Amino acid sequence: MAWLLVIVAGVLETGFAVCLKLSHGFTRLWPTIAFCAFALGSFGLLTMSLKKLDVGPAYAVWTGIGAAGTAIYGMVFLGDLVSTLKIVSISLVIIGVIGLQLSGSAH
Repeated sequence: MAWLLVIVAGVLETGFAVCLKLSHGFTRLWPTIAFCAFALGSFGLLTMSLKKLDVGPAYAVWTGIGAAGTAIYGMVFLGDLVSTLKIVSISLVIIGVIGLQLSGSAH
């Protein structure tokens, strides 16, 4: 259950990163509100998961999901540059996240 919280928190991290861009420096109301909601949800779920998980693997998985998800979202929906090196790098992050998740131990 704790790892599921980390995964959802990582997806919410993608949401707050995208909304941060869409807020244009917090000058647009709805993306700013969405940023706040995603950030609170993400940090809240991560905090809950850390009651059961080691901080290193949990934090790395959280940031890895957020980084890979944000990069993928940017390429698919925001017109970010797509390159072979970027796709290979995202794949390596995802492989690392899976490895860290598998290595994490519950208390």
